[in-house]
Amino acid sequence: MPAVTFRDETATGTELAAFQVADLPAVMTARELIRLRVREEVARFNARPADRFNGLVRPDDAEVELNGYRLREARRLDWERQAAVAEKAFLSNGFFMLAGDRQVEDLDEEIDLTGDPELVFIKLVPLAGG
Repeated sequence: MPAVTFRDETATGTELAAFQVADLPAVMTARELIRLRVREEVARFNARPADRFNGLVRPDDAEVELNGYRLREARRLDWERQAAVAEKAFLSNGFFMLAGDRQVEDLDEEIDLTGDPELVFIKLVPLAGG
C-alpha cells in the first residue's frame, strides 16, 4: 500500500515541515488528501495540546505567527472544522498543492499514490496593505 509525504515549503522552496502517512489507497482525490493531512496534524496536536499550532490552516481565535499560529490557550482542535477551513482555503488560493511536479487545481482531482509521492503545500501570505 502506498505512502505519501506531506511537506510544507515556502514560495522559494525552503522546507518548513514534513511527515509521512503510510498504507493509503493507490488513488485518492485532492480533497481526501487534504482532509487526511489535516486529520493527522490535528491528531498529533491533540495528543499534546499547546498554545502554538503548526498546521495547514489557522484555527479559530488564533493569531498568525512565523510558521504557525498562537492559540489564546492550549486546547484540543476539531479536525473536521480545520478540514473545512482547509478546503475553503484551497478554493480561494490560500495555499497551493503540488503533486510531483504539477499543481493540483481541483479538489476532486485524483492523485496516483503508487510511486510514494510527495505532496508539497505552499502557503500564501497576504501582502501588507494589499
